[in-house]
Amino acid sequence: AEDEEKAQVPSFCYRAPPPLTLQKPIMVATKKDDKKAEKKDENKEAEDEEKKEAEKKILKRDVVVHPIVLLSVVDHYSRVAKGTTKRVVGTLLGEVDDFKLHITNAFAVPFEEDPRDPQVWFLDHNFHEQMFSMFKKVNQKERVVGWYTTGPKIKPSDIAIHELYRRYCPEPVMIVMDVLPKEEGLPMEAYYSIQEETADQVFKRTFMHVESTVGASEPEEVGVEHLLRDIKNASASTLAVRVGDKISALKALTVRLKDISVYLNAVVAGKLPLNKEIIYQLQEIFNLLPDQDSEELVRSFAMETNDMMLALYLGGMLRSTVALHNLINNKIKNKKLKDQKGDDAKKAKEDKKDGDKKDDKDDDKSKDKDKDKAKAKKDDK
Repeated sequence: AEDEEKAQVPSFCYRAPPPLTLQKPIMVATKKDDKKAEKKDENKEAEDEEKKEAEKKILKRDVVVHPIVLLSVVDHYSRVAKGTTKRVVGTLLGEVDDFKLHITNAFAVPFEEDPRDPQVWFLDHNFHEQMFSMFKKVNQKERVVGWYTTGPKIKPSDIAIHELYRRYCPEPVMIVMDVLPKEEGLPMEAYYSIQEETADQVFKRTFMHVESTVGASEPEEVGVEHLLRDIKNASASTLAVRVGDKISALKALTVRLKDISVYLNAVVAGKLPLNKEIIYQLQEIFNLLPDQDSEELVRSFAMETNDMMLALYLGGMLRSTVALHNLINNKIKNKKLKDQKGDDAKKAKEDKKDGDKKDDKDDDKSKDKDKDKAKAKKDDK
């Protein structure tokens, strides 16, 4: 029995489980590792989200097109493709200012494409590089920011052309210009290219629309005004021009409202997905609209209208009074001129009569002298 107990002691000692004090730190260490791994994953996800947001911010940068760009595009189209179904392509130059992309210049690039197969096209990038080097000598600030096309809509080959311009600019912008607009509004649209994930887990590029406006510096505004003097009808009054501008603006507004109505009906019918950004923009528009049922608002509008009509009435009275005053002064002046002319005519007649009398006296004296000479001759004979 004692031998069995001795034999069992060492077996008990070797087979005993490890103490709990050795297991606790191991378990704590694994929890810490899990927390660190979770933190790393969260940091990576946060970094990825920040990168995506930064890319979106870069992509959603507003585009400001200057007038010289519009003129150069129209000139390029009129020289190369006017009266045809072809389109023209060129390079856009500009710089970033006030968190906006200002497109300040552009130049044409030789471009050809097969009308039967849109994937077959040719763009002379050597010419593009030479032209950009010459433009860079003139203005160092301007750099390649994208390209333009007179689509007037996006075509299948535009993605490939856009990828070509990515060699010269990391995020180029594409401006689709409608040189023959049929509707009121800006004849251009701006796009950036973004990556989207397809069903087969392959990323491909697609175009994303961004806001675009027309802006100009003070010297450009002066130049545009001088150019518009030859285009505008000189016989039309300023009031007619203002009314025409307002009518065109209202037409453009009705077109935009129709587009909003068509989009909302398509969303309600389930034909288009809901875009939260568009809904937020529409909500902001509705929030900015005044409350027409408010008595204070109606009263303030009425007071402002009355003040404006009073100013117009007083202005009309002053203009009519000044016109009558000028008419009376003009009549008085004309009467004085007539009286002066009559007095001058009388003086002229009197002067003529005096001159005639003097001439008659001189004639009589000359006749008397001749008679005296004749008598003297007879006496001498």
